[in-house]
Amino acid sequence: MLDFTKINKQAAKYEKDMVAFLRDMVAIPSESGKEKKVIQRIRAEMKKVGAFDKIWVDKMGNLLARVGKGPRLIAIDAHVDTVGVGDPEEWKHDPYAGKVEGGFVWGRGAGDQEGAIPSMVYAAKIIKDLGMLSDEWSLLLTCTVMEEDCDGLCWQYIHKEDGITPECCIVTDSTDCVIRRGHRGRMEIGVTVKGKSCHGSMPHKGDNAVYKIAKIVNEIEKLNERIKDDAFLGKGTITVSYIDCKTPSLCAVPGEAYIHLDRRLTAGETKKSAVAEVKDAIKRAGVKNTKVEILRYAVPSYTGLVYETEKYFPTWVYPEDAPHVAASVETYKKLFGKKQKPSRWTFSTNGVSIAGMYGIPCVGFGPAEEAVAHSVNDRVPIDHLLKCAAFYATFPEIYCTANPKK
Repeated sequence: MLDFTKINKQAAKYEKDMVAFLRDMVAIPSESGKEKKVIQRIRAEMKKVGAFDKIWVDKMGNLLARVGKGPRLIAIDAHVDTVGVGDPEEWKHDPYAGKVEGGFVWGRGAGDQEGAIPSMVYAAKIIKDLGMLSDEWSLLLTCTVMEEDCDGLCWQYIHKEDGITPECCIVTDSTDCVIRRGHRGRMEIGVTVKGKSCHGSMPHKGDNAVYKIAKIVNEIEKLNERIKDDAFLGKGTITVSYIDCKTPSLCAVPGEAYIHLDRRLTAGETKKSAVAEVKDAIKRAGVKNTKVEILRYAVPSYTGLVYETEKYFPTWVYPEDAPHVAASVETYKKLFGKKQKPSRWTFSTNGVSIAGMYGIPCVGFGPAEEAVAHSVNDRVPIDHLLKCAAFYATFPEIYCTANPKK
């Protein structure tokens, strides 16, 4: 029988340890592909708490740690990489200081999303401290890399190459301690237009590719207004996120132009339908001699491994009565005395692979507001660390008890 008061008290006991650990992580720059030092710091903390049966790093550089030996594997995932800081002058606090002020830890990665990692590590300790481990289940923590560059790539590797398929997974990207049950998918599309270069003093002799791509850009803006809406996940979107051209000189008509499209996919939209819409927009623009392609990602991880993938990341959503979602609601209610109504993320997470590609049931619960992600206000409330540690420690038993293996 779980003692929820004891679980919350045990989480509170480790507040100083979790804050100190998080401050250390924030102080280590860890952009995508450069996570080695922060992985080493997390591994050291895992060894210090002494709660894990196995700790290892795979060939991509993901850090994995297992508690218990039960056959039903429950996973909790957090990515360790961050985006850059931009202009340091815009920050109220040093982005790498992990400053504690006003009940928050501030700095790059504090909210998105290294703040979940102390909660995960100390959840394992709470489980061991209070004798909560069961012979029925085991807990797998995954501290994953390159999510900011290519969300879900890490789990493509974990699932296909490490051969790991948990029964369900908690994704800990920022939720403000509100349960999430899905989010839109996304894809990256490139459009290239060919023209004909000539001397800039005689533009009528050429075919300016920039003028042609501009017509397409105009139609992409109109397309965004036509994309379907979903009552739960929200509207699908498309936007031009980058534009370029090739020209022999600044005194010449460009012979080629390119746009990069960020496409967010809502419920019912597919890779095929999204590409068809872009091709239709090009047709409406009256532009010929174009190429539309789904882009690919082939950048080495910090270990040097290149694990190439297509930049298509599927939508996923689960109903409120799905077993793992219902167990999350019950976990929250038992620990904190309130019933939550699960919502959805606006941004994308590793769930695009875990649930979207592989159908592994996912639910979201993590510290920090979604709105602070990638901003100069990146921060996490310290009380969220405690709530999440208690939640992560409690969920496996609640879930497995409510959903006995047949």
